[in-house]
Amino acid sequence: MVPENAEERQHLMEADEMDALIQKLGKMIFSDNRNISPDQLILIGIQRGGVPLAERLVRELKKLTGLDYPCGTLDIAMYRDDIGMRKTLPRIFETRIPFDINGKTVILVDDVLQSGRSIRAALDAVTYFGRPAVVRLAVLLDRGSREFPIQGDYVGKNISVQKDLRIRVNWQEISGTGDFVYSASTPKIKDFI
Repeated sequence: MVPENAEERQHLMEADEMDALIQKLGKMIFSDNRNISPDQLILIGIQRGGVPLAERLVRELKKLTGLDYPCGTLDIAMYRDDIGMRKTLPRIFETRIPFDINGKTVILVDDVLQSGRSIRAALDAVTYFGRPAVVRLAVLLDRGSREFPIQGDYVGKNISVQKDLRIRVNWQEISGTGDFVYSASTPKIKDFI
């Protein structure tokens, strides 16, 4: 018998397909930004799932160019529009942007673009650190169910699941249990209140 609160999961993608999408994203970013020097192009991973993706994209860019690109992390928990709707404060993860972003090309990186709310929060958060010349968005997966007019500039794959499901990415760097993508039921707002 499955416990009442157990999350039902359906695997959507395995590690090899994820790797292929990351290579594809790296090539897209390189192609679009080939005339920008490495110190002018910054990748910032949104905590949590965007961080391992950003780090892997930096490695892909290094394979293509032989150059190192700055990579930071951004926690958006306190910038989210549902912060006051939760019973408890969210977990806070590291924000690490130890470089100047003023006038630079910043690529925000997240694993899944779902409603657009996390990206809206990330845009608010990143402007706290400066005024980039351009902000672009790179996502591994785009499920296409927007609540805000936000779209990815670099998208690994468009994927669709039932409206009541969320797409989740399991990263080796976070879970220690390998890379894969799965869908799971969406918690209701009332679950947080």
